Amino acid sequence: MGKILRVNLSSGKVREETISKDIARAYIGGRGLASKILYDEVDPKIDALSPKNKLIFAVGPLTGTSAPASSRYEVATKSPLTGTITGANGGGSFGAELKKAGFDAIVIEGKADKPVYLWVNDGKAEIKDAGGLWGKNTHKTTDIIVKEVGDEKISVACIGPAGENLVRFACVISDKHRAPGRGGVGTVMGSKNLKAIAVRGTKKVEIAKPDAFEKAVKDCIKKLKENPTTGQGLPTYGTAVLVNIINQSGIFPTRNFQTGVFEGAEKISGETMKDTILVKNKACHGCPIACGRVTEVKGKYAGKGEGPEYETTWAFGAQCGVDNLEAVAKANYLCNELGIDTITMGNTIGCAMELSEKEYLPEKDVGMKLSFGDADAIVELTKKTAYRDGFGDALAEGSYRLAKKYGHSELSMSVKKQELPAYDPRGAQGLGLEYATSNRGGCHVRGYMIAPEILGVPEKLDPLATKGKAGWTKTFQDLTSVVDSCNICLFTTFALGADDLAALLSAATGFGYTTEEAMKAGERIWNLERLYNIKAGFGRDDDTLPERFLKEKMPEGAAKGHVWEKDALLDDYYKVRGWDKNGIPTKEKVRELGL
Repeated sequence: MGKILRVNLSSGKVREETISKDIARAYIGGRGLASKILYDEVDPKIDALSPKNKLIFAVGPLTGTSAPASSRYEVATKSPLTGTITGANGGGSFGAELKKAGFDAIVIEGKADKPVYLWVNDGKAEIKDAGGLWGKNTHKTTDIIVKEVGDEKISVACIGPAGENLVRFACVISDKHRAPGRGGVGTVMGSKNLKAIAVRGTKKVEIAKPDAFEKAVKDCIKKLKENPTTGQGLPTYGTAVLVNIINQSGIFPTRNFQTGVFEGAEKISGETMKDTILVKNKACHGCPIACGRVTEVKGKYAGKGEGPEYETTWAFGAQCGVDNLEAVAKANYLCNELGIDTITMGNTIGCAMELSEKEYLPEKDVGMKLSFGDADAIVELTKKTAYRDGFGDALAEGSYRLAKKYGHSELSMSVKKQELPAYDPRGAQGLGLEYATSNRGGCHVRGYMIAPEILGVPEKLDPLATKGKAGWTKTFQDLTSVVDSCNICLFTTFALGADDLAALLSAATGFGYTTEEAMKAGERIWNLERLYNIKAGFGRDDDTLPERFLKEKMPEGAAKGHVWEKDALLDDYYKVRGWDKNGIPTKEKVRELGL
């Protein structure tokens, strides 16, 4: 659309800016554009919760088009959890509505002196009072704004009580159930007294080469339908189809990553979900995969909503030693309503459980006896965390700060203070490298090495081998940078490759990206984010994993006897990246990428 909406909450001023074609081509859009704005405008040394931080909502050139699964949007900021640059990715309909409202990005600056929300409607924007919304959960907030605006087709992205109370890992929730989840983007939104952004658009997204685009779209949809993962596995069982697969691979983290095999995996699997609590599938805007799950639980843990997804099922399930799917679903519903990142929430509770069982965490501090397998605890502690109530105040700081408070930071399963997701790196060496080097802290979706190491996409690699993994990890990280900047769903990459993305991009924008140019843009974005983190004070010492993975051998399963081989991987990765031995991009690499 060629436009950025800049909103200064301190002054109440709203203005439009144009995006230069050079920036659009070099950084594509979405994550790339947001990271570029953040790099240029936000001092890496600031306090993430100060008014000087900025919050950027951005969409890509494919958002709102007929490209399959092109519903995504990016929320970028400096993270209050990690101190790094961060970006969280969400689906649903918000991205498409923002694009059709006439903007490629919204840049939020400053801090309002009272709660407000932003209403964006077909090129016009207005800051509105949100005093009556403060304290409301995300579902009620959405319903009230929809009623106030008088248009059920609007999309609302908002925060819940967790964001208001500055829980360090609060997320943004759009369309009640879609979550740009990681890094505390909702926390920054709360620090600015911004309760919500509501968008509605009817503008047409112009395509540079309509015939070529139509052909590229048809080719991609055909591949997605024929692929066993995107055509069968995800539509049938959702993301939780991975539970049994990852457990059988011996890397399903259990009881705070003490082992990789969970005896209760089948009870919380996608297959069990389909047979018990599933109501129907639900797709994001323009998606042929429809991996979303609408579920309902009755009885003790009664509730209804979307999910739980695979990561959430693991975080409240195996990570906490809980095999009660209904309790896991309830904790998930609460996270959606309260605006909490499920990965960090479940991971942090699991950390607290290990601290408790090892008698480092006094029972009087928790207010209850805390142990692995306690289904009630995952529900109650999630509520307490959102409101910083009692022990919830300590949990709201995340696992690293929690474990450090009780003298055992080594029991935080995090990288750069962001909690790790649902795969044990001792049995997937390439994924461990992605964890260690991800620009937003512990993360799997910035370079999903599970695809080749476990799922065999695009080819099967030995997950326990280290040779060649640096090159693979770099390629996946650069490709994901392109995916996130186009704002197409990452799940499409089970069936689509860089050639497909380049074809879609070229036809949509008219820039004529070759596959190599698209991947170079991805590399440029990755290095830009790396440079931001270096300026923020991060370096080689931070590119590592918790001591457990370096010293404690996996006790059972397919990865039994293995640790994560840091020394065999990190130097090779830096070399492949064109960085020096300290992990800093060389002057030659910076010039090559035009940074």
